[in-house]
Order: sequence, then structure tokens, then C-alpha cells
Amino acid sequence: MSDEQTLWHPGEIVPSSGIYECDCGGEHHWSTDVRGHRFPPLPEICLGEYWRLKTQAHPEDSPG
Repeated sequence: MSDEQTLWHPGEIVPSSGIYECDCGGEHHWSTDVRGHRFPPLPEICLGEYWRLKTQAHPEDSPG
């Protein structure tokens, strides 16, 4: 198992620009976020707790 973080709370720093989805399982809440900015709050109607990367904006910039 990788030590790389895969879930982020609202308010944490965005590690990589891309499209993030909530972890509620409905795949209906998403946010486009820029590296270095903070994750926004989840929508009020969302039952999730975290943001998860769905599509990375610049995969060529990823470490490794």
C-alpha cells in the first residue's frame, strides 16, 4: 500500500491541480482546484467528508 495521501479535508492545501470529487459515493459533487490553494467546503447536501482526485490537470508535473 502506498504512503501517498489520497483524500483531503476541506481547508487543506491542494497538492496537485485537477478535478476533485467528494467521497460520498454519488460522484455528483466535484471541484476544480489549483495547486497551492485550499480545498473548498463540501456542498451542504453532501454526506461525504473528503475530496479525492478524479482527474489530474498536469500529470507531467507529478513526482516520480
